[in-house]
Amino acid sequence: QVQLVESGGGLVQPGGSLRLSCAASGSIFRVNVMRWYRQAPGKQRELVAGITSGGSTNYANSVKGRFTISRDNARIAVHLQMNSLKPEDTAVYYCNIQSSRSYWGQGTQVTVSS
Repeated sequence: QVQLVESGGGLVQPGGSLRLSCAASGSIFRVNVMRWYRQAPGKQRELVAGITSGGSTNYANSVKGRFTISRDNARIAVHLQMNSLKPEDTAVYYCNIQSSRSYWGQGTQVTVSS
């Protein structure tokens, strides 16, 4: 019943910005952690950023200082503000919400290219 709907991906030039959003449709109880992962062509899926229910955040070194993860208090949603995008940020981005089980978004393509 629960679905995570992602939006905000697309094509952007190097140095540009995108804001990814992921909202839960349906009921999720006791959300613990919300995360963004990405998988680039020919590479393994990696953790990009995470935020706990208490607001603690962590980032991959490759995006630190450029990306910001945030969550909505009123609804189950997580966002990823991506600034100063680089070609190496090109990947399919997946949101993940961890509660008693793990929920995944469908993935959204982010392409950084001239």
